[in-house]
Amino acid sequence: MKRKRRLEGVKTLGYTNPRKSKATEWTKFKKEYADGTFVQIVIWLVPISKEQPHGLKYRLHFGTASGRCLVRYDNEKAKGDHRHLGVQEEPYLFSTIEKLLQDFWADVAKERERS
Repeated sequence: MKRKRRLEGVKTLGYTNPRKSKATEWTKFKKEYADGTFVQIVIWLVPISKEQPHGLKYRLHFGTASGRCLVRYDNEKAKGDHRHLGVQEEPYLFSTIEKLLQDFWADVAKERERS
């Protein structure tokens, strides 16, 4: 049996077939607010493909401790880039990681103002 060599300090996560494709965690961030809501951002670098032409797999989530999703941006394999605003789901036109983060934080700010 062949042993896989691990790279020191690099965490790889197989999200499809681990023999064909690996994702390298690029960033992971979590912020908790006093009102019980939280933001969690996870972004992986992935091989460029039809499903991820920008080379990123991401999940940006703002929700409650009880599990309610208030805002989420992600790119599931079958759905591509999209966002959830409450129970509404709509496509998201990805241009850059900076714009993605800017749009996400703007939606989080709007949702926090409503509460």
